[in-house]
Amino acid sequence: MAASMLCRRTAVLCRTLKGISCSKTVLCVDSQRGLLLQSAAYNPRPLKLNLHQPYIPDKDCEKTPEWQKSSRYERKLFGRYGPSSGIDPVSLWPSHGELDKMIAEEKEWQPSLEVMLKNVEAKEKEEIEKRLAKEKLVAANMAKMPQMIADWRREKRETKSKQKEEKSRRAKLLAEARERFGYALDPRSPKFLEMVAEIEKEEKKKKKLMKRRLKDDQVAAPPVAPPAASS
Repeated sequence: MAASMLCRRTAVLCRTLKGISCSKTVLCVDSQRGLLLQSAAYNPRPLKLNLHQPYIPDKDCEKTPEWQKSSRYERKLFGRYGPSSGIDPVSLWPSHGELDKMIAEEKEWQPSLEVMLKNVEAKEKEEIEKRLAKEKLVAANMAKMPQMIADWRREKRETKSKQKEEKSRRAKLLAEARERFGYALDPRSPKFLEMVAEIEKEEKKKKKLMKRRLKDDQVAAPPVAPPAASS
């Protein structure tokens, strides 16, 4: 009995909450639709300028904002109200410093036709000079091309010759190491490097001895007598 009563009360509570949520949704949609209709139907009255009693800020008042005390705002007031603003048009004319600044800006950003033509002519002249210099450089390089190709081929031959000599010398050293130690050595092993250093040292000594012998032979050789002049 108690369980059935509890189930009935729960069902009633759920239906009540569901009805409240549906009513809130309907109210929300209706309120949004009403705001849209109100905004669409809004037709404000046009603003009218009060030309008889225009608002003129008091420059001497401390509460007047600084931007309302500027000459720019005075020009705006005179343009809107004309003589009714009580502003002297002479005071709105730019000063000598402002005029000089305006003239300088106009010359910089809005040059005259003569200046523009001169700039175009100078730019074309500069482009022609650059093109001629580039063509001259290309012609000079093309004239050097045969010699450059010959030098490249010569360097390539020398490099191949050096590689061939190095390969032959390496094979000779490996053969000498195999003959000296009785087995093949790794070219990176300390024994092989030590043997190479020793061989290079002996070769340097031989070259020094050869130079010394040649020098001694030149000193010991008798001077060659000049041929006698024929009578």
